[in-house]
Amino acid sequence: MPQASHLAAPSATATGSGLTDTERAAVDAALDGLRRGARTWRHLTLSQRARLFDRLHDTIAAGAEEWADAASRAKGLDPGHPSRGEEWLSGPYAALVATAAYARTLRTLARGASPLDDVALASAPGGRVRAHVFPGDLSDRLVLSGYTGEVWFTPGTTAADARRRAGLAQRDPQAPGGVGLVLGAGNITSIPVQDVFTELLAHNRVVLLKLNPLQDALLPILRQVLAPLITGGYLRIVRGGGAVGAHLTAHSGIDHVHITGAAETFDAIVWGPPSGATTRRRREGRPKLKVPISAELGGVSPIIVVPGRWSAADLRFQAEHIATMRLHNAGHNCIAGQVVILSADWPQRNAFLKELRRALAAAPARPVWYPSGATSVAAAAASFPHALRVGGERLLVELRPDDDATPMEQTEYFAPVLGVQTLAGDGQEFLDRAVAYANDRLAGSLGANLLIDPETERALGSGFEEAVAALRHGAIAINTWTGFVFLTPTLTWNAFPGGTLADIGSGTGVVHNALLLDDVERSIGRAPFRPFPRSLSALIPGRAGIFSVLPKPPWFVGARTGASVSAGFTRFRARGGLRSIRAVGGLVPTFLRALCA
Repeated sequence: MPQASHLAAPSATATGSGLTDTERAAVDAALDGLRRGARTWRHLTLSQRARLFDRLHDTIAAGAEEWADAASRAKGLDPGHPSRGEEWLSGPYAALVATAAYARTLRTLARGASPLDDVALASAPGGRVRAHVFPGDLSDRLVLSGYTGEVWFTPGTTAADARRRAGLAQRDPQAPGGVGLVLGAGNITSIPVQDVFTELLAHNRVVLLKLNPLQDALLPILRQVLAPLITGGYLRIVRGGGAVGAHLTAHSGIDHVHITGAAETFDAIVWGPPSGATTRRRREGRPKLKVPISAELGGVSPIIVVPGRWSAADLRFQAEHIATMRLHNAGHNCIAGQVVILSADWPQRNAFLKELRRALAAAPARPVWYPSGATSVAAAAASFPHALRVGGERLLVELRPDDDATPMEQTEYFAPVLGVQTLAGDGQEFLDRAVAYANDRLAGSLGANLLIDPETERALGSGFEEAVAALRHGAIAINTWTGFVFLTPTLTWNAFPGGTLADIGSGTGVVHNALLLDDVERSIGRAPFRPFPRSLSALIPGRAGIFSVLPKPPWFVGARTGASVSAGFTRFRARGGLRSIRAVGGLVPTFLRALCA
């Protein structure tokens, strides 16, 4: 994921270190406050921490509309634009469901129980254990009908191990964790907020959050919605460019660094900017960074389309689904689907590509707002001159046999650029080949998507689960997008384990994870292949599939009422879900509007 201005070469200023006097004073004051806050944090009981997250839920709810509006303005979305719904869901909605989930976990631990005590555990391929963590309650079942989510643990972790270790740092809340530095993402407004929650509860670290300059407009709102943490001394938020980031990563008052960004920025933090000295440090294994670091760095996400017998409605719906995976947030996402993998032997391949072109062209126009976006589109167009421009700045690259596919496979474009790769085979043969291609040819290991109709999945049997297990990605979405995994706080968000300082890939460490689970390998989200009312076919005896009352999801780029439905979902969560009778009454018209989208 590209990252703007967290690190920069020092420049001459009044302080001689790249910082202005004002910036240095702000950083020093923030760290002084956090050192005091760390002592207070250690003395909070689990019940007190749960109440603190209840207060956070209330302040986020109060500022939700202002938050979504500010984020929309920053991305050039005019009032009434349907894509404004993205800012509700990926901003305040994500923060609200996270605070509620963390508060439940803290209360569970406070009474001496494990967060997994009421969660069904089962076996998974490869000697793994999986935890069925979503849906967690009736509210989940209503808002995301038919969706499920699992956390898979590393091979060898037993069910007893998983239950015993759940809770992470909150199993010993008085243990000192120090001060964590979060270098916030510039693209999705809830990412830095959720990273703060992870530092506080998974690691017992109070937090200095440095905003990405692209989110500076959110500073007053974040200070408002996160006021309970700031007032207690557990969080400070600073802004600034590359000089501030460079100063902080080298500061003796920082005990840990977490970054959401690009591998190039990660390497500059760990080893130093490109130079002869940096090359020597890497060769000798002597990092410049003196404290531990975790990171989420994106990658090139595959979308594996398993061939089957699809109806015309299936083709249209799943084409729009893929368009959503690429065009959400104008393509400026670390998990935006980038390479669609199709079977050359699928009789419906050409019909599907026709629907995909249509869906990309029909999606509402919006700005390519991220600073590197237009440059990325131009670079892709230069690498693939035959690419099709659809809907203005959108680029569809149907890879040809004589193409050098390397740029598409190894470059995270972070822009509305979608590639299509064709592989031979059908059924299990195609699926296994597609998984190997995703693992071996595409950069990164953060997220992968699979689309498969229920009849084909049933025919593949255990072979499908084995193929899922073979995918080396930290988030896997089956008939949904990995954005669902990102939004679900009881699921985890991480690259597939194995990144090192020398070869970081898509990152290291685990964020989100509201159940505070240890030994995590990946999370898997599953959804119905067909929305309501076509999902009714799953109720017919002998038919495969998952029933759902959810029509076209509001985050789809073609959802005409996406903004209003997403706002309604957020208000439902703000009022406490089904604990609020008024919220339930308000949700019925929300679903009726969605049915007409």
